Amino acid sequence: MKKFSLIVAFVITAITSAFAQDNSDLIDGKDEVKINAFNLIAFKYLDGSYERLIDEESSYGVGVLVNLGDDYDGIDVLRDFSLTPYYRRYFSKGYAKGFFVEGFGMLNSSSSGEYIGYNEVTQEDIYDETSYTDFALGVSIGGKFVSKKGFVAEVYGGIGRNLFNANNTVDVVGRGGVSLGFRF
Repeated sequence: MKKFSLIVAFVITAITSAFAQDNSDLIDGKDEVKINAFNLIAFKYLDGSYERLIDEESSYGVGVLVNLGDDYDGIDVLRDFSLTPYYRRYFSKGYAKGFFVEGFGMLNSSSSGEYIGYNEVTQEDIYDETSYTDFALGVSIGGKFVSKKGFVAEVYGGIGRNLFNANNTVDVVGRGGVSLGFRF
């Protein structure tokens, strides 16, 4: 619950700060690369993205997430890999910065194990492993901040629903974090 409250606080701060940005620091670059520092630290996810600016109000991009953890406990079982194309619409005065709304699709897969017991003969723990691959659609909101030299920081959060595999243990997927990168 504390992590969720922290994410909500970041998003609210980003939204309120986004409206205060001015239009005086246009960056010539139309490409951005970012790494999600929050996911790396909090969940052991390597989460990077590329974004291409279409104009001052919109962009599209793709994110790739790989789970670096191997535990069956906690949040690590929610996703092993995801490929997430997205489209963003910006609502602030700056060039593709400030408050945004995002629509995304997410190809996601995971495997998890349920502890069954201990094998006395082999002296090993026994797990029943299950895996799935599915595609989700969802929406996110957030805020992006860009320095005059092209440094990018963004805070965002969203939710999507898996569409195809009814046997999943995960019906809803999350998307969010604090990303740092560079516009060039």
